[in-house]
Amino acid sequence: MKKNGLLRRYAPRNDRETASQPSTAMRVLPRSILALSIITALAAPSLAQTPAPVDLRILAINDFHGYLKPFAGGIRIDDPADKTRKIIVPAGGAEHMATLVKELRAGRKNSIFVAAGDLIGASPFLSALFHDEPTIEALSLMGLDVASVGNHEFDEGEAELLRMQNGGCHPVDGCQGPHRFEGAKFRYLAASTIVKSTGKSLFPPYAIREFDGIPVAFIGLTLKGTEGIVSPVGIANLEFRDEADSVNALIPELRGRGVEAIVVLIHEGGLPTGEYDGCAGISGPIVDIVKKFDKAVDLVVSGHTHRAYLCEIDGRLVTSADKYGTLVTTIDVKLDPATRDIVARRGENHIVRSETIAKSPEQTALIESYEIRSAPIASRPAGAVTETLSRQPGSAGESPLGDIIADAQLAATASEKTGGAAIAFTNPGGIRADIVRRGDGAVSYADVFAAQPFRNQLVTMTLTGQQIKEALEQQWADPKRPRILQVSKGFSFAWDGSKGDGERIVADRMTLNGVKIEPAARYRVTVNNYLSVGGDGFTAFTEGTGQLTGIYDVDALYDYFRTNSPIGPGAGGRIARMN
Repeated sequence: MKKNGLLRRYAPRNDRETASQPSTAMRVLPRSILALSIITALAAPSLAQTPAPVDLRILAINDFHGYLKPFAGGIRIDDPADKTRKIIVPAGGAEHMATLVKELRAGRKNSIFVAAGDLIGASPFLSALFHDEPTIEALSLMGLDVASVGNHEFDEGEAELLRMQNGGCHPVDGCQGPHRFEGAKFRYLAASTIVKSTGKSLFPPYAIREFDGIPVAFIGLTLKGTEGIVSPVGIANLEFRDEADSVNALIPELRGRGVEAIVVLIHEGGLPTGEYDGCAGISGPIVDIVKKFDKAVDLVVSGHTHRAYLCEIDGRLVTSADKYGTLVTTIDVKLDPATRDIVARRGENHIVRSETIAKSPEQTALIESYEIRSAPIASRPAGAVTETLSRQPGSAGESPLGDIIADAQLAATASEKTGGAAIAFTNPGGIRADIVRRGDGAVSYADVFAAQPFRNQLVTMTLTGQQIKEALEQQWADPKRPRILQVSKGFSFAWDGSKGDGERIVADRMTLNGVKIEPAARYRVTVNNYLSVGGDGFTAFTEGTGQLTGIYDVDALYDYFRTNSPIGPGAGGRIARMN
């Protein structure tokens, strides 16, 4: 029975409100001994009826994204010596995480390791080159038990995600790794992802695990907006339903199976303003979602926003462990053997300190087996940078790296043979990492791949000026999260933040080489194949005619570096913001 999230205090209970008169023999006993005898006799049966709570430790991660090696950016936290400053702590990596997970589980009779989605997808070169098979194997090796699907689990479509679970060789590239891929040893959960042809969830909606005879349910699901942020082609047979509705619909079924302790693993999150171990200023979708959950839900492990927090929302503990394996969350709960519910819980975020936590030998061996095969490709020189090329957009939505990538895609498709393109657009969500200047500024293929890890092919098409404007207006398909397209040199546009849908693009400020884009004129435009099929809500690109498919985006960027190095940030000014 829940008592404001705290452990209920149990006291001996006297089942008989009155007692019969003691016998003559009892009367001759000293009063203190008599009292002790009565208390002992009454307390012993009661203590037997109130067994101690069962301890369970839940370990949780989210948004690992294939970062088998430590994330170069580490984790940014308050300086312990001066809270007004921030410091960067080196963190992450499967080798260090595996050791920490083992330490956090040590000595615990009951524990379970869970995840809240985006374990794969948008991954660095080492994982992505092998279609994220190394990441699935690494997480299986470190003992992950169950995980919700995230939107990036669907990057390569339904069939590929099923392969991640079940194993087998890639249908195009075959078996490239050091051994046959056997699939995940952990179980993916997908309560809100429904197969249209069957009406059933793609993976089980929940998993039940027992701890000292007490069942605990783990419901897994992704955000309902997944359909709008992955390629429509790969999920054509899938439907993504409302998060809260999907969870609440399962409660009667779980209770019918005798389950009272319920944990939700959801790939949707919040945006706090404070430290990694707090909840200052939390906002975002997770707040409203948690408030809509049935009160039977006890805990929520979240993700997607790449932020860290430990929150109390609507009486439930809600956690998130940053991104890229920089944190592991522990949630220590107590289960009441009588009610079989969670009666206490406490969360803590632990930094995966890559400088102080030892490497797991098993993880090192696994990673090295893949590095041997990837190194010749990864180390190929691409060129050089004069400064770091940042993917961070300015106030208008333009980024230095976005400009370079759009220019690379235009260069790859500008000739008549390759498409005759005059304009190139790329989506900001496809740019996953800065190209950082290190040492002498040398850039490798692995560096380029980290910036463009999806391996989308370029598609050149013909669009009218009006269709280009419509595409640019769709940057606000989700008004809460505008997706400002990065544009190639020669093209520029301005947008007015004070206007409404369909009116934000200033027609007279949309130009190509200084000449106004005419609504009826026709232009050859290059986008990646994700955008060409309406990804991120850009349905205007599906109307393009005369489509010609070209090389992969990462190869276009690699070729651009080889031709134009050294490369530095450009002047910008391609995108202007009004109001």
